[in-house]
Amino acid sequence: MNSSAMELGPIGIWTAQFDYQPAARAQEAAAELEKLGFGAIWFPESVGREALSNSAILLSATSRIVIATGIANIYARDPVTMAAAQKTLAEAYPGRFILGLGVSHIPLVEQIRGHSYGKPVPSMRAYLDGMDRAPYRAVLPTIKPGRVLAALGPKMLQLAAERTDGAHSYFVPPQHTASAREILGSDKLLAVEQAIVLETDSAKAREIARSHTSTYLKLPNYVNNLRRLGFVDKDLVDGGSDKLVDAIVGWGDTTAVIDRVRAHQSAGADHVCIQVLPPDPRALPMTEWREIAAGLQGSFLR
Repeated sequence: MNSSAMELGPIGIWTAQFDYQPAARAQEAAAELEKLGFGAIWFPESVGREALSNSAILLSATSRIVIATGIANIYARDPVTMAAAQKTLAEAYPGRFILGLGVSHIPLVEQIRGHSYGKPVPSMRAYLDGMDRAPYRAVLPTIKPGRVLAALGPKMLQLAAERTDGAHSYFVPPQHTASAREILGSDKLLAVEQAIVLETDSAKAREIARSHTSTYLKLPNYVNNLRRLGFVDKDLVDGGSDKLVDAIVGWGDTTAVIDRVRAHQSAGADHVCIQVLPPDPRALPMTEWREIAAGLQGSFLR
């Protein structure tokens, strides 16, 4: 296992729910996730809190857990600003911040931010070039800052292997994890998001899951990746077929969650960040996080 994976621990939490809480409540929740034993907290950046200042909010409320952007949008700030923010946080909180970078999606970039969306891989390569040559005249971090790419397709995964510490994959089944590991090689971090619903009734579980999958099935990046994995048109409509929903969202009791985590680990994941999908998508799923932590005690947590 590579050093970045060891720092993250095997299991983390991926959550968008912090954006729907006052900052103080999000800090309290982050501190509890740390006490529960999770190794990292991942969160997105779309139209909620700004990713780097949000990282500082969460880092300041915790003492050990890693805070990771999943992802920071490269269209939200220029490479010099991104590099400076990364080094600022890495110096203030050594070994506790991982910068996950991503190209986002055409609607978010063009319709909301008003930028032109470039070809993903060349745009990311140019952005990394800009970060690497950015001047920085403040105190440098004592530990090299961690940097990973949101990567689904083989070309972006290859770029992640060449230019960063690894990849953060999202909305993928273990099948994708196996192919991603093959492209990344053995020495790069592979941090995989896994959505779960703690519900044993199949109809209820899939209803909650489809409220999640329906959002991502409107975005070409995810649809194209699913097609590469063998899903066809009938799987990609109406929130996804049962086959697709069950592949993307692990549902059931904590044993089912553990089984899905093990499947990603067996396929090559160093770190699995669990995204709980509660019935109310804005609700803070503290009860579910506690239940998962209790089920994952032992070798799964730090």
